Amino acid sequence: MVRTKKPVKSQRGVQSAEIALGLLRVLVDAGKSMMLRDLAAGARMPAAKAHRYLVSLAREGLVEQDGTGGRYDLGPYALDLALACLARLDHVRVASGALEELCRRVDETVVLAVWGNQGPVFVRWEEAPHPVATNVRVGSVVPVLSSASGRIFAAFLAAEVVNPFIEQELKQSAHSARAGALHSRAKVDAMLAEVRRARLARVAGDLLTGVNAISVPVFDHRGRVVLAITAIGDERRFDASPQGTVARVLRETAVSVSRRIGYREDQREQVHSGKS
Repeated sequence: MVRTKKPVKSQRGVQSAEIALGLLRVLVDAGKSMMLRDLAAGARMPAAKAHRYLVSLAREGLVEQDGTGGRYDLGPYALDLALACLARLDHVRVASGALEELCRRVDETVVLAVWGNQGPVFVRWEEAPHPVATNVRVGSVVPVLSSASGRIFAAFLAAEVVNPFIEQELKQSAHSARAGALHSRAKVDAMLAEVRRARLARVAGDLLTGVNAISVPVFDHRGRVVLAITAIGDERRFDASPQGTVARVLRETAVSVSRRIGYREDQREQVHSGKS
């Protein structure tokens, strides 16, 4: 991403914030971890001054240090910021541009979901002319096992990320009488294997009675799932067949969006093995 710097001479800023961000910029531009003396030199300040700012940045998770007196690198919150920017500038933006046309082609409500810290969350929603009766909207967090979007993330995200969510929902489903509820890990694993094989997840009233859904994954340039594109509709008219029109158009859209954000078809085996 090209960074542009606009003059803001007429505006007063906070000098200490600019100094701290200058240190971060040196670290980002270096593309690797750095010793204190090199960071300070890059920011054109004494090492003692740089150290004070780095302590504050480390407290906020923007930098981290490799051992006592070790090298400095970007911290976990810097990664969170980067991912948030990517989601806004790339994946979600590109997919959002395709959502209106997708809604028109399938004649059903379509949504985008990303993985958040509480699970799959809807970030875009395109309503069909015949809206579906549902209490989920943009900002709603949905389950990983009983929603089509959730099943996509459960199938393609790393196991250590999704397993805590799966185990928690299995405990809850043990007392559920809902038809189609998954009550064992063996059934979950079989379902997820089928999702990986088909690159498609379906639910029929699993989350909301009378509401069907189909979801497909979008992959980035590293072969990682970054979005689920989902169509939802009333079971009385929704075509939930994996060979139907809704499934076909969803797949076409997901392939197009994935290619636009850098995914290559030679990454297919990596994705299907669950290593994305």
